Amino acid sequence: MSVISIILILIVSFLAGLDGILDQFQFHQPLVACTLIGLAAGQPAAGIMLGGTLQFLALGWANIGAAVAPDVALASTAAAVVMIKGGDFSQKGITIAYGVAVPLAIAGLALTMVVRAVSIGIVHGADAAAKNGNIKAVERSHYFALLLQGLRIVLPVALLLALPANHVKSILEAIPSWLSDGMTIGGGMVVAVGYAMILNMMATREVWPFFIIGFVLAAIPDTQITLFGLGMVGVALAMIYIGITNQAGSSDSRDANTGSDDPIGDILEDY
Repeated sequence: MSVISIILILIVSFLAGLDGILDQFQFHQPLVACTLIGLAAGQPAAGIMLGGTLQFLALGWANIGAAVAPDVALASTAAAVVMIKGGDFSQKGITIAYGVAVPLAIAGLALTMVVRAVSIGIVHGADAAAKNGNIKAVERSHYFALLLQGLRIVLPVALLLALPANHVKSILEAIPSWLSDGMTIGGGMVVAVGYAMILNMMATREVWPFFIIGFVLAAIPDTQITLFGLGMVGVALAMIYIGITNQAGSSDSRDANTGSDDPIGDILEDY
């Protein structure tokens, strides 16, 4: 791996650590982080496949109360580095990297606790600086806390990059076939569960037609639309048309029945 690739991977890892807290540009999401690391290493297709698989797993990771979810940023970046160092960009290599991501994500919670414990002292220092009107010190406290969040991901990734590629390959090749096959089966189940979670969150009467159209068109090879596919698309379009027509009709009738010369009063009545 070239020096430029290593530097780019470390930059992506640092941004993933920052965005795990900022949550602004989604660099910590597996689909983004793995794709960028794959691009940096010259394997964009493998990065996208690994990121897409991990993304379905990460859909179920959320902080609930005091329970902290596994570290998705470390899982994304470290798994991508393991795949690249292993040198196997086939489905088997991607599956093994995916299986490694889960324990890495759980292990990343220890680093998260350390950084958050240090951040408590940083917050107290920022409060003291704010009482004294030292705005520059408050800004430095924020930047230092963000720096720790970035280093939380960069340091483990740098250690993985420092490992010789032949050692990583030998470790991955030592994995028995029954375990790698089990990872493959588990990876397929996670994808199915991920789709089910998306449908459970998004499936409504209004968006079901779009799901039908999307799944039918995605399953058509070489743009060859069968008669059954055309029929399903026609049914979905009819559902869309009926739904839009009903919504427009109900909206017009409501406006006709409740309309008045006081538009603000009408808005308040709707609430």
